[in-house]
Amino acid sequence: MKIIILAAGIGSRLGNPFPKPLTPLSDGKSIMHRQLSAISKHFDINDVNIVVGFKKDLIMERFPDVSYVYNQFFDRTNTSKSLLKALKKHKNKSVLWLNGDVVFDDKLFDVLKADIEANNSFISVNTSRVADEEVKYTLKDGYVHELSKEVKNGLGEAVGINFISSNDIDAFVAKLEDCGQQDYFEKGLELAIRDEGVKIKALDISKYDCIEVDFKEDLENAKNLF
Repeated sequence: MKIIILAAGIGSRLGNPFPKPLTPLSDGKSIMHRQLSAISKHFDINDVNIVVGFKKDLIMERFPDVSYVYNQFFDRTNTSKSLLKALKKHKNKSVLWLNGDVVFDDKLFDVLKADIEANNSFISVNTSRVADEEVKYTLKDGYVHELSKEVKNGLGEAVGINFISSNDIDAFVAKLEDCGQQDYFEKGLELAIRDEGVKIKALDISKYDCIEVDFKEDLENAKNLF
């Protein structure tokens, strides 16, 4: 299994002059430092690939012991294309990926590991809240049916930590190719579900703290939680 962190974006909503994953938390350590520390407790850090773009050298110099993929079009593409570039380097492998702005309790991996080991594709979700501006999901026959910010009557929020099995990765890559430049990777998952019959589980990690830092209010919440 390979692990991908998506960290190419400008993160303009937070207003930092540096990449959002380098935003410090209450202990002075960055979001990405916390992510890599959490990953290293459960997986091999040598399997990590970070997709960089905006001010990439700042991230690469800070974390020299992982591998990198450069999205040179970071200023005109979204997460579907950043993820696509990374997945193309890991054909026939399962991949765990996360957004570079997610702050989380590493114990949530205890929930995810069984399906990783069983090679079941999934998204991680929080069912305790369903905010309008977040990526939401619905289910059909026990698997994810819809997945986007536009979903109506969503059952919960996707938290930005996901897994695609080696059995499904080819179909997913093909659908990421079909995505528009500004599409999020969730669009690729929706297309893979609709067109290829890929089955994606929704794994509930609500009992663990997990927050995606998009705005200053999110950052304050993350600092309070962690």
